[in-house]
Amino acid sequence: MRRRRPLRHIALILAALVGYPGCADDMGLGESETETGGTENGSENGSDSSGEPTGSGGEATGTGDESTGEITEGTGEPLPPSLPPLEDAPLTTAERIIPVKLQSSEPVADPRVPLDLELLLDEGFGEVMVVAGEAILDATLDLGPAPTPGPAPALLTRFVHLADAQLADDESPTRVASLDSPDALTSSFRPQEAHMCRVINAAVRTINAVHSGLGLDFVLLGGDNIDSAQGNELAWFTAILDGGPGQVHCDSGDDDDPVLGPDNDPKDPFTPVGLDVPWRWVNGNHDVLVQGNFQVSAQASLAVGEMADGGTRDWSQPGGPIVTGTIVADPARALLSVTELLSAVAEAGDGHGIDDAVISRGRALYDFPIAGTTLRVVVVDSAAATGAASGVIHAADVEDYLRPTLDAAEAEGESVIITSHHCSSSLSDGGGLGGNVQEDALTPEEWQSFLGEEPAVLMHLCAHSHRHRVRRIEPLGGQAYWEMTTASLVDQPQQMRLLEIRDEDNGYLSVTGVALDYATEDDPLAAAGRARAVTDFTSAWHGNGEGELEDRNVRLWVPLP
Repeated sequence: MRRRRPLRHIALILAALVGYPGCADDMGLGESETETGGTENGSENGSDSSGEPTGSGGEATGTGDESTGEITEGTGEPLPPSLPPLEDAPLTTAERIIPVKLQSSEPVADPRVPLDLELLLDEGFGEVMVVAGEAILDATLDLGPAPTPGPAPALLTRFVHLADAQLADDESPTRVASLDSPDALTSSFRPQEAHMCRVINAAVRTINAVHSGLGLDFVLLGGDNIDSAQGNELAWFTAILDGGPGQVHCDSGDDDDPVLGPDNDPKDPFTPVGLDVPWRWVNGNHDVLVQGNFQVSAQASLAVGEMADGGTRDWSQPGGPIVTGTIVADPARALLSVTELLSAVAEAGDGHGIDDAVISRGRALYDFPIAGTTLRVVVVDSAAATGAASGVIHAADVEDYLRPTLDAAEAEGESVIITSHHCSSSLSDGGGLGGNVQEDALTPEEWQSFLGEEPAVLMHLCAHSHRHRVRRIEPLGGQAYWEMTTASLVDQPQQMRLLEIRDEDNGYLSVTGVALDYATEDDPLAAAGRARAVTDFTSAWHGNGEGELEDRNVRLWVPLP
């Protein structure tokens, strides 16, 4: 029998430090509610022979085999097939998925308690409805009217930004679920956490449907892909995105089966769909730190141990209640150093942008061209392995890598998408709770000034806040540029962002961003995950990251140098 004991004082300290935690398809986003067709010059997986993502949307393909022919571990039964391809994935320009209920004026019940969560779900707190979509709003850096496109505008690239999935091992002893509250630590427990493997799989299935209809070049992650730097979390995440034969079993400790039978609860193994396009890795604080705040070296023994002081879920009991005390240990929960994490990503699929040079840098700091275009993506590692949830950008990285890379891009006539997990407003010196001051850390203003003085910079694409946002950044002494933030997949509204960059043949590039809901057709476990995320919001235990109207479906105009 598992021992239960009261929460110790150390758990209070631990929880207090948790951070947040011209061709047929060349049609602009929002010009048609149902857009089909692919480009003629892409490859099967959206990359060229060099392995780099190709421009102009790639070639639309369907998903792979629906069944692996593998045998379910321990049962001798065939694995359930992967979900079939979606017939359609409407963009939020056509329709939106929103909660039926408004958020309560004060917290209702406690979603951590299985009976309370069941009551909230029974009372409709997790229900959603489909409403009319939202138009794309134009915005210019000088606040003037949108320019008129020239006679021959051309699509350059189309891709999806998938941010803050925070795939968590919700049975880990590093969890601090007991300290979750609607007032402060709103992210130390989420009722949808156990379902996130299925939600990510649903997102993959949705992205594939968009690719089938429109053509995509790649998926760019936004960081915080996993929740607590654990090896099993990373293995689950990469397996879901990569797909292929075999099962994904998002369970740790005991082999739990909350609902008897196969493929009917979030702890059952399943066959992932796998992305039909390449994807590229970006580090976030939760990828390299325990609970997004604490150095892995300080928590290594706790992660693989059997003592859960801060509260973790026990799926051997109905509803997976929060427990403290002795739990079943699991070596698969071992924490990863940054080098170990990058090496594991490099070994998965095509490496997802991580190679030996990146590993030797010790940071997910790299760049890649979008083949067939004058666009380049520069990935900045803002996650501080020294601790704290806020971002750190080192002056050494700027001078040794970023400035030379941007200068070379300018010389080649390239426009650069800068991407990192943290936006400028989330940067610090690294000395926040759980961290250590980094003497060469750039301030937000210094980072903005650096980007503003680089003519090749097209935009800064970021995440971390779990909220859609678009900002004009106007640094002193430099040029203005756009900073676009994508909401999270883990929290309401659980969305991604579809981006399209076009040369408008009038001296401007346009960057169109459209919020993207994941589809749950024939996918009850992903639908159950959405219902729980919605409940977390409508019961006033968590906020809503949808942003304002002008933060969601937008077309941003950028003058060419």
